[in-house]
Amino acid sequence: MTARAPNPASGSRKISFNVSEQYDIQDVVGEGAYGVVWYATPLCYSYNLEWRQRTGTCRRWRCANSISLYSSALHKPSGQKVAIKKITPFDHSMFCLRTLREMKLLRYFNHENIISILDIQKPRNYESFTEVYLIQQELMETDMHRVIRTQDLSDDHCQYFIYQTLRALKAMHSANVLHRDLKPSNLLLNANCDLKV
Repeated sequence: MTARAPNPASGSRKISFNVSEQYDIQDVVGEGAYGVVWYATPLCYSYNLEWRQRTGTCRRWRCANSISLYSSALHKPSGQKVAIKKITPFDHSMFCLRTLREMKLLRYFNHENIISILDIQKPRNYESFTEVYLIQQELMETDMHRVIRTQDLSDDHCQYFIYQTLRALKAMHSANVLHRDLKPSNLLLNANCDLKV
């Protein structure tokens, strides 16, 4: 099922997360290159979600046909909290190539300051294969943009965040990979000040 653009009047839209029964969708917590941040509440097995905007303004979509959304979930067999990234890349070959490149790169890295892929959800059948679900490490609680927008950072915090960012970039550059979208909102943080790119 493809996403419908948000209705500015109601501020909501419906989307489904069609993942294995092993995962219990908690809520939608972030955005990717082509999405908007929304809250969600699970309603049924196929996870049809009624989404509400976090902010009062609606940002424009860069491309309505390639959307990536992040959802918090619980892996039932292990009890591990994970993040599920839903991507709908198949409307244009360029989006397919970007998705494939991202999957290859994230599978390659095993670094404490880089988000990695734990699993890729297989489609239920190949005839209706229109979405890709990447199972990733548990999402961090916030991002650098939200932190610096609401408070000043101490010198120690700045040094520690820069150190972790440079460690991640060093690992990427050592593998001849360039992060082409490095910005505060792509630096994820938790309460312990751990940072992931």
